Amino acid sequence: MKDKTVIITGCTSGLGKETTIHLAKKGAKVIMACRNIDVANTIKEKIIKETGNSNIIIRKLDLTSLQSIRNFAELINKEVSRLDVLIHNAALAHLKNKISEDGLEVTMATNHYGPFLLTHLLIDLLKKSKPSRIVIVSSVIYKLGSLNLNNPNQIDSYIPCKYYFNSKYANLLFTLELARRLEGTGVIANCLHPGVTDTGIWKRIPCFLYWICKVLIIIPVGISTQEGVQRIMYLVESEEINGLSGQYFIKYFNHLTKSSLTNMIGNPALPKKFWEISEELVKLQPTDPKI
Repeated sequence: MKDKTVIITGCTSGLGKETTIHLAKKGAKVIMACRNIDVANTIKEKIIKETGNSNIIIRKLDLTSLQSIRNFAELINKEVSRLDVLIHNAALAHLKNKISEDGLEVTMATNHYGPFLLTHLLIDLLKKSKPSRIVIVSSVIYKLGSLNLNNPNQIDSYIPCKYYFNSKYANLLFTLELARRLEGTGVIANCLHPGVTDTGIWKRIPCFLYWICKVLIIIPVGISTQEGVQRIMYLVESEEINGLSGQYFIKYFNHLTKSSLTNMIGNPALPKKFWEISEELVKLQPTDPKI
């Protein structure tokens, strides 16, 4: 990854933090996109000390705020001459109904709408840096998700965890339509289930529920954080997937396998329709870069 520039969101804990360390060890220029600058600075110093790579940059990004995303992208487009990999890793799972300053449900804003807008605003830089990659960290939990296209921003009927499931399903639709639109540009987009790891997202749920999940899910099928990082890094750097786009990766029986999102989604009209809805909800402007 030497001489490569990578942006990663959700990089101050869990898989994101460990992936950032791994990228630094491989010599990449890493831009840590995060909300909490103080925490990020502490982690940055540790990474530099551990890896010897001082080319670690911190930039503020709040994926629940459309203005914060625009500010971040404007700064990156001014400061950075190339972008080889964009890793959408940040994820949130709110147990209570919370609405962003832009009127979006916060879990969906963080896990889908924010990354959707950010990708648009950085797409010209990615195209200029081809061959480049977009990696979207989803989850096998997408199987419990669904989307009501007549009411995609359901802020009036909140069911705990449901929006997280829906957001992971949205990741698949986004990846598929993104890959279709980027065909022939030299930019590929793929998503993955990194595996069940005992990261911070589990700790945000009530203690009794966490221990139930730990006994029933994390211990039986969980993997180490480092193994999860290796799965992300495969999509970041493996030459085996050069030119391969619109795929979903998951590990079965110790083999990382890919599945066509086209076959998984089934309905070819669904990703396009959801894309158009997402454009409206993030208030995409005529002057914004087009994908």
